[in-house]
Amino acid sequence: MHEIRVMLVEDHVLVREGTRELLERAEDIVVVAEAGDGEQAIALAGQHDPDVVLMDIALPKVDGLEATRQIKAHNPGIAVLVLTAYDDDQYVFAVLEAGAAGYLLKDVGAEDLIKAIRAVNAGESVLHTAVARKVTNYFARRAAGTSTEDVVELTDREMEVLRLAAQGNRNRDIADMLTISIRTVQVHMGNIFSKLGVASRTEAVLYALRKGWLSLEDTV
Repeated sequence: MHEIRVMLVEDHVLVREGTRELLERAEDIVVVAEAGDGEQAIALAGQHDPDVVLMDIALPKVDGLEATRQIKAHNPGIAVLVLTAYDDDQYVFAVLEAGAAGYLLKDVGAEDLIKAIRAVNAGESVLHTAVARKVTNYFARRAAGTSTEDVVELTDREMEVLRLAAQGNRNRDIADMLTISIRTVQVHMGNIFSKLGVASRTEAVLYALRKGWLSLEDTV
Protein backbone atom coordinates (compact mmCIF):
# COMPACT_ATOMS: atom_id res chain seq x y z
CA MET A 1 0.00 0.00 0.00
CA HIS A 2 1.33 3.44 -0.95
CA GLU A 3 1.58 5.66 2.13
CA ILE A 4 0.56 9.29 1.84
CA ARG A 5 3.24 11.44 3.45
CA VAL A 6 1.63 14.37 5.25
CA MET A 7 3.09 17.45 6.90
CA LEU A 8 0.99 19.28 9.49
CA VAL A 9 1.19 23.05 9.78
CA GLU A 10 -0.67 24.33 12.84
CA ASP A 11 0.52 26.70 15.57
CA HIS A 12 -1.65 25.25 18.35
CA VAL A 13 0.24 22.25 19.74
CA LEU A 14 -2.82 20.46 21.13
CA VAL A 15 -4.70 20.81 17.86
CA ARG A 16 -1.67 19.59 15.93
CA GLU A 17 -1.18 16.58 18.19
CA GLY A 18 -4.87 15.71 18.00
CA THR A 19 -4.85 15.97 14.21
CA ARG A 20 -1.78 13.76 13.99
CA GLU A 21 -3.42 11.11 16.16
CA LEU A 22 -6.55 11.24 14.05
CA LEU A 23 -4.71 10.95 10.73
CA GLU A 24 -2.46 8.11 11.79
CA ARG A 25 -5.49 5.93 12.45
CA ALA A 26 -5.64 5.62 8.67
CA GLU A 27 -3.35 2.84 7.45
CA ASP A 28 -2.31 4.75 4.33
CA ILE A 29 -1.35 8.06 5.99
CA VAL A 30 1.90 8.86 7.80
CA VAL A 31 2.77 12.24 9.30
CA VAL A 32 6.38 12.95 8.34
CA ALA A 33 6.77 16.47 9.75
CA GLU A 34 5.05 19.11 11.88
CA ALA A 35 5.46 22.88 11.79
CA GLY A 36 4.23 25.50 14.23
CA ASP A 37 4.70 28.49 11.95
CA GLY A 38 4.91 29.31 8.25
CA GLU A 39 8.65 29.86 8.19
CA GLN A 40 9.26 26.41 9.62
CA ALA A 41 6.71 24.92 7.21
CA ILE A 42 8.60 26.25 4.17
CA ALA A 43 11.89 24.80 5.43
CA LEU A 44 10.44 21.41 6.40
CA ALA A 45 8.59 21.03 3.10
CA GLY A 46 11.92 21.27 1.31
CA GLN A 47 13.56 18.77 3.68
CA HIS A 48 10.81 16.13 3.83
CA ASP A 49 9.06 16.56 0.45
CA PRO A 50 5.63 15.44 1.73
CA ASP A 51 2.84 14.43 -0.64
CA VAL A 52 0.33 16.64 1.16
CA VAL A 53 0.70 19.67 3.42
CA LEU A 54 -2.24 20.28 5.77
CA MET A 55 -2.00 24.05 6.19
CA ASP A 56 -3.62 26.50 8.60
CA ILE A 57 -3.95 30.13 7.50
CA ALA A 58 -3.36 32.09 10.73
CA LEU A 59 0.27 31.33 11.56
CA PRO A 60 3.09 33.25 13.28
CA LYS A 61 6.16 34.56 11.42
CA VAL A 62 4.87 33.71 7.93
CA ASP A 63 1.15 33.21 7.37
CA GLY A 64 -0.36 30.21 5.62
CA LEU A 65 -0.93 32.13 2.40
CA GLU A 66 2.71 33.08 1.94
CA ALA A 67 3.86 29.64 3.13
CA THR A 68 1.62 28.02 0.49
CA ARG A 69 2.95 30.34 -2.19
CA GLN A 70 6.57 29.56 -1.37
CA ILE A 71 6.05 25.82 -0.94
CA LYS A 72 4.33 25.60 -4.33
CA ALA A 73 7.02 27.73 -5.95
CA HIS A 74 9.80 25.43 -4.78
CA ASN A 75 7.90 22.11 -4.70
CA PRO A 76 5.04 22.31 -7.23
CA GLY A 77 4.25 18.60 -6.86
CA ILE A 78 3.21 19.00 -3.22
CA ALA A 79 -0.55 19.27 -2.69
CA VAL A 80 -1.47 21.91 -0.12
CA LEU A 81 -4.79 21.32 1.65
CA VAL A 82 -5.90 24.29 3.74
CA LEU A 83 -7.63 23.50 7.03
CA THR A 84 -8.74 26.68 8.77
CA ALA A 85 -11.46 28.38 10.77
CA TYR A 86 -11.66 31.25 8.27
CA ASP A 87 -13.88 31.34 5.21
CA ASP A 88 -13.35 35.03 4.42
CA ASP A 89 -13.24 35.66 0.68
CA GLN A 90 -9.80 37.26 0.89
CA TYR A 91 -8.27 34.11 2.36
CA VAL A 92 -10.13 31.65 0.15
CA PHE A 93 -9.34 33.30 -3.18
CA ALA A 94 -5.77 34.25 -2.34
CA VAL A 95 -4.67 30.84 -1.10
CA LEU A 96 -6.26 29.02 -4.04
CA GLU A 97 -4.53 31.40 -6.43
CA ALA A 98 -1.31 30.65 -4.55
CA GLY A 99 -1.72 27.01 -5.56
CA ALA A 100 -3.65 25.24 -2.79
CA ALA A 101 -5.40 22.08 -3.97
CA GLY A 102 -8.25 22.36 -1.48
CA TYR A 103 -9.84 24.45 1.23
CA LEU A 104 -11.61 22.98 4.26
CA LEU A 105 -13.05 24.53 7.39
CA LYS A 106 -12.25 23.13 10.81
CA ASP A 107 -15.81 21.91 11.34
CA VAL A 108 -15.05 19.07 8.91
CA GLY A 109 -15.41 15.55 10.32
CA ALA A 110 -12.49 13.18 10.83
CA GLU A 111 -13.47 10.79 8.04
CA ASP A 112 -14.06 13.65 5.61
CA LEU A 113 -10.63 15.07 6.40
CA ILE A 114 -8.96 11.74 5.70
CA LYS A 115 -10.92 11.39 2.45
CA ALA A 116 -9.89 14.92 1.47
CA ILE A 117 -6.20 14.13 2.01
CA ARG A 118 -6.53 11.04 -0.16
CA ALA A 119 -8.38 13.08 -2.78
CA VAL A 120 -5.85 15.91 -3.11
CA ASN A 121 -3.03 13.36 -3.13
CA ALA A 122 -4.75 11.79 -6.14
CA GLY A 123 -5.03 15.17 -7.84
CA GLU A 124 -8.70 15.68 -6.99
CA SER A 125 -10.27 19.00 -6.05
CA VAL A 126 -11.53 19.49 -2.49
CA LEU A 127 -13.56 22.52 -1.46
CA HIS A 128 -15.74 22.89 1.62
CA THR A 129 -19.38 23.34 0.58
CA ALA A 130 -19.42 26.75 2.28
CA VAL A 131 -16.76 28.10 -0.06
CA ALA A 132 -17.20 26.13 -3.30
CA ARG A 133 -19.83 28.36 -4.91
CA LYS A 134 -18.18 31.66 -3.96
CA VAL A 135 -14.94 30.39 -5.48
CA THR A 136 -16.42 29.47 -8.85
CA ASN A 137 -18.40 32.72 -8.95
CA TYR A 138 -15.31 34.78 -8.20
CA PHE A 139 -13.08 33.24 -10.83
CA ALA A 140 -15.84 33.14 -13.45
CA ARG A 141 -16.39 36.89 -12.95
CA ARG A 142 -12.66 37.53 -13.28
CA ALA A 143 -12.64 35.58 -16.52
CA ALA A 144 -15.22 37.90 -18.12
CA GLY A 145 -13.60 39.71 -21.00
CA THR A 146 -10.40 37.70 -20.73
CA SER A 147 -8.88 36.66 -24.02
CA THR A 148 -8.91 32.93 -24.62
CA GLU A 149 -5.70 33.22 -26.62
CA ASP A 150 -2.89 31.44 -24.85
CA VAL A 151 0.20 29.47 -25.74
CA VAL A 152 -1.30 26.50 -23.86
CA GLU A 153 -3.52 24.31 -26.01
CA LEU A 154 -5.69 21.50 -24.70
CA THR A 155 -7.19 18.94 -27.05
CA ASP A 156 -10.98 18.71 -27.38
CA ARG A 157 -10.95 15.54 -25.27
CA GLU A 158 -8.82 17.17 -22.57
CA MET A 159 -11.23 20.11 -22.43
CA GLU A 160 -14.12 17.67 -22.15
CA VAL A 161 -12.41 15.88 -19.25
CA LEU A 162 -11.57 19.20 -17.57
CA ARG A 163 -15.17 20.42 -17.93
CA LEU A 164 -16.50 17.24 -16.29
CA ALA A 165 -13.88 17.54 -13.54
CA ALA A 166 -15.01 21.14 -12.93
CA GLN A 167 -18.50 19.80 -12.25
CA GLY A 168 -17.14 17.73 -9.38
CA ASN A 169 -17.04 14.37 -11.15
CA ARG A 170 -14.41 11.87 -10.04
CA ASN A 171 -12.30 9.82 -12.44
CA ARG A 172 -14.69 6.86 -12.35
CA ASP A 173 -17.67 9.12 -13.15
CA ILE A 174 -15.83 10.76 -16.04
CA ALA A 175 -14.79 7.37 -17.41
CA ASP A 176 -18.41 6.17 -17.37
CA MET A 177 -19.69 9.37 -18.99
CA LEU A 178 -17.14 9.26 -21.82
CA THR A 179 -17.10 5.46 -22.13
CA ILE A 180 -13.37 5.26 -21.60
CA SER A 181 -11.19 3.59 -18.98
CA ILE A 182 -10.27 5.19 -15.66
CA ARG A 183 -6.63 4.88 -16.71
CA THR A 184 -7.35 6.93 -19.83
CA VAL A 185 -8.98 9.62 -17.69
CA GLN A 186 -5.89 9.66 -15.48
CA VAL A 187 -3.67 10.07 -18.53
CA HIS A 188 -5.79 12.99 -19.77
CA MET A 189 -5.68 14.64 -16.33
CA GLY A 190 -1.92 14.16 -16.20
CA ASN A 191 -1.55 15.79 -19.61
CA ILE A 192 -3.75 18.70 -18.49
CA PHE A 193 -1.71 19.21 -15.32
CA SER A 194 1.53 19.11 -17.31
CA LYS A 195 0.36 21.57 -19.96
CA LEU A 196 -1.04 24.04 -17.43
CA GLY A 197 1.86 23.67 -15.00
CA VAL A 198 -0.42 22.69 -12.10
CA ALA A 199 -0.59 19.78 -9.66
CA SER A 200 -4.29 19.43 -8.85
CA ARG A 201 -7.79 19.64 -10.28
CA THR A 202 -8.50 22.74 -8.25
CA GLU A 203 -5.57 24.55 -9.86
CA ALA A 204 -6.51 23.29 -13.33
CA VAL A 205 -10.15 24.36 -13.02
CA LEU A 206 -9.26 27.77 -11.60
CA TYR A 207 -6.71 28.26 -14.38
CA ALA A 208 -9.40 27.50 -16.97
CA LEU A 209 -11.88 29.83 -15.29
CA ARG A 210 -9.33 32.66 -15.18
CA LYS A 211 -8.55 32.17 -18.87
CA GLY A 212 -12.23 32.07 -19.79
CA TRP A 213 -11.98 28.50 -21.14
CA LEU A 214 -14.70 27.46 -18.71
CA SER A 215 -17.75 29.47 -17.64
CA LEU A 216 -19.71 29.32 -14.40
CA GLU A 217 -22.29 27.13 -16.18
CA ASP A 218 -19.57 24.55 -16.82
CA THR A 219 -19.08 24.06 -13.08
CA VAL A 220 -22.68 23.12 -12.20
